[in-house]
Amino acid sequence: MPALAQEISKLTDRYQTTVPSGVRKQLNLEKGDHIRYLTEPNGRVYIEAAHADDGDPALGAFLDLLEADISAHPERLRAIDSSFVEQLKVLLKDVDVDLDAPLSDDDE
Repeated sequence: MPALAQEISKLTDRYQTTVPSGVRKQLNLEKGDHIRYLTEPNGRVYIEAAHADDGDPALGAFLDLLEADISAHPERLRAIDSSFVEQLKVLLKDVDVDLDAPLSDDDE
C-alpha cells in the first residue's frame, strides 16, 4: 500500500482554514470551488471536490417530488399575485445577505 500524503493546516479564530496546496492540486480545486466533507462514525474525515452539477441529494429529491406533483395536478398551480410580492419586499427590505462573507462571532 502506498504511503498516504499528509498535510497540516491551522484553524483561525473563526474556524476557517486554508486548504493546503498539495490537496488543492490533488483535487484540482480553484478559487471559489466548493469542497465536501464526509465523516465516518469513527471520526475519520474525507474531503472531495464538490462540483455544481453534483447537487444536493435532498434538494434533488424535493424537486423531483414537486415535478411529479405538478405533472399530476397542474390545476393546483396558482400565479403569485402582486400583493404577495409587495409583502415580501416590505418584509425583506432591510435584509442584506452575503453568502460568501465569513460568519460573525454571533453566528458561530
